Amino acid sequence: MVALKEPYTKLPVSPQPKSYNLRLESTLQDLSLYDCQVECSHPGKEVAQIFHENPLLPGVILTEQSQLVGMISRRRFLEQMSRPYGLELFLKRPLHSLYRFASAEVLKLQGEMPIVEAARRSLQRPAEMLNEPIVVELAVGTYRLLDVHQLLVAQSHIHELTTQLLNEQTQAQLIQTEKMASLGQMLASIAHEIKNPVGCITCNFEFLSNYCERLLAVLSAYESEITDISHSLAELKQDSDIDFILEDLPKILNSMGAGSERLTKIVGGLQYFSHLSETKRQLADIHECIENTLIILNNRINKSSVKIIRNYEDIPLVNCYSGQLSQVFMNLISNAIDALTDKRSEQGTDVMIWQPQVEIHTEIVERTDTEWLSVRIADNGSGMPPEIQQRIFEMFFTTKPVGKGTGLGLTISHQIVTQKHRGELLLHSQPELGTEFQILLPLD
Repeated sequence: MVALKEPYTKLPVSPQPKSYNLRLESTLQDLSLYDCQVECSHPGKEVAQIFHENPLLPGVILTEQSQLVGMISRRRFLEQMSRPYGLELFLKRPLHSLYRFASAEVLKLQGEMPIVEAARRSLQRPAEMLNEPIVVELAVGTYRLLDVHQLLVAQSHIHELTTQLLNEQTQAQLIQTEKMASLGQMLASIAHEIKNPVGCITCNFEFLSNYCERLLAVLSAYESEITDISHSLAELKQDSDIDFILEDLPKILNSMGAGSERLTKIVGGLQYFSHLSETKRQLADIHECIENTLIILNNRINKSSVKIIRNYEDIPLVNCYSGQLSQVFMNLISNAIDALTDKRSEQGTDVMIWQPQVEIHTEIVERTDTEWLSVRIADNGSGMPPEIQQRIFEMFFTTKPVGKGTGLGLTISHQIVTQKHRGELLLHSQPELGTEFQILLPLD
């Protein structure tokens, strides 16, 4: 191997880390690295020439028959040259002899190592080694040299990126919190405005139904008592299609009653979500929370043909923030519906064979001699691969297309369960089989 190759004289004068391309997960191979290798059998004057032509080169990699032997830094090389008789001893002799005097422990790292981890490893070296360059192995037998200064500059840039991201996340979380508080106030106002006319309709509907029954009874009595009617009255009866009206009116009343009851439930569901900004816990019926959530999602459930399976066990009232738990139920059930919709849209899925369904199971479980409420929400969708499961609760992480997912739903749900209620939010998922989220709330 010729000691002085063309790349030596054309090394970057001042290589800098590619800061503008760095990311939090950037690795050593994303930085500018020196490619400078010299065979140990060559004389020391060649290294002196390399350092002279490249003033910022931190060191050279020493090889023997293209195999890594070690590294000698510019600092150690100049130290040896400045010793008495150093020039006479080492300039004309093979680098083997110089390396025996100037050798030190070499830090060798893999190219795929994250910059942050590499900086930590570098700073853990003894004080006299802190400024020594690092050997980076890009592939088997392929080595490059990294200046520690460049590494620390890159780490500083990543630290700035981390701080910026944390600030953005904090700001986004504050905005989301304000949105949820505003949503709670808005829903409270809407629920209040709707509740009054709905209450009027519901209360008066009972009287309307009773009056109609009486009128129909009187009309039926008239028809049974008076059989001989005038020609004009007979025509009016025929034109009005009174027989159809008598048959259809009870159906209309039943339909209006069902609609009124449905509207009352929707208002109740909105009232639950109006408690999003509540400041203290209150006793709440978890089953009622879930049912109100299902009422709000009823349109999506019907549109997606999702079957809801309820397995409710007897559970006590829970001291909780009911509005916030309703938000958790909303996020988890919505995600389950999305997963089922995605699976249905996959090619080859036979809807006649596969029935999309969400199972909701509540029970009391014992853990470490204490009782916990368990709420499991499971779907039979496509499940999640392991790499997705590891990141599912990360803020801003989403697998949904741009514009359809914020990456905040599960993060906020996790915070509500773990921080607000001192509980746990667990994930169980198997690819192609489905996903289950389990909410555990202590009942102390």
